[in-house]
Amino acid sequence: MSPRTAAALRGGDRSLRDHLIATAERLIADRGVAGLTVRDIARAAGVADGVLYNHFADKEELLAHALHAHVRAAGERAGGPAPEPGTGTVGANLRAHLIRALALHAAVLPAFAGLLHQPRVLARFAELPSPAAGGSVRAELADYLRAEQRLGRVAPDARPDAVAALVVGVCHDLVLGHLLDPAAPAPAELPAQTVDDLIVTLLHGIAPAPD
Repeated sequence: MSPRTAAALRGGDRSLRDHLIATAERLIADRGVAGLTVRDIARAAGVADGVLYNHFADKEELLAHALHAHVRAAGERAGGPAPEPGTGTVGANLRAHLIRALALHAAVLPAFAGLLHQPRVLARFAELPSPAAGGSVRAELADYLRAEQRLGRVAPDARPDAVAALVVGVCHDLVLGHLLDPAAPAPAELPAQTVDDLIVTLLHGIAPAPD
C-alpha cells in the first residue's frame, strides 16, 4: 500500500474498495453524477487515479456501487420504517408512505437523471440486489395494501399495484417538475392540503357516491 493510500484510510477500518464507494457516494450526494470523473473520485478519496482500477473493472462499476449506496442511504433517511399493516389508520399510513416516497425520490432521482447518457452505469446498477430492505417503493406500498386487504381494512376489489403506481407517478411528477423548473415547489415544501387531497383521492377515488 502506497503512503498516499495508507493516509486515505488512516483512522478507519474499512477497505480501500469501501472507501472508494463511500467517497463516490458522497460526491453523488453533494454534486450529482453528471461530469463526475475518475480523477474527481480519486482526489476526494486521497488516492492516485489508477488505484480505482485495482478494485473495479471500470468507472461504471464504481458508479453503480456508489449509486446503490446512495439509494440505500437515502432510504434510511426517508423518515424511518414504513407503517405496519393493521396499525393506525389506512389513510394515515398512506400519507406516511407518500411522504417517505417523496423524500426518497427527491434524494435519488437527480442522480438517476444525470445518468441518462450513461446506460452502462444503469445496467450495472440493475444487476445489483435491491438497495432497499422492502424492495422498491412501488412494491413496498403494494405489499402493504395487500396486507391491509387481508385484514379487511382495504376493499377486496381494490388494486394495490395501481395505487402504488399512482403514488410513484406523483413522486416523479413533483420531483422532476422541480428539477426542470426550480421555481416549482420542492417536494419537501408540498402544502399539507395537497398531500391530504392526494390521500383522499386514493382512498375514495373519483366515482360519485352511491344513492
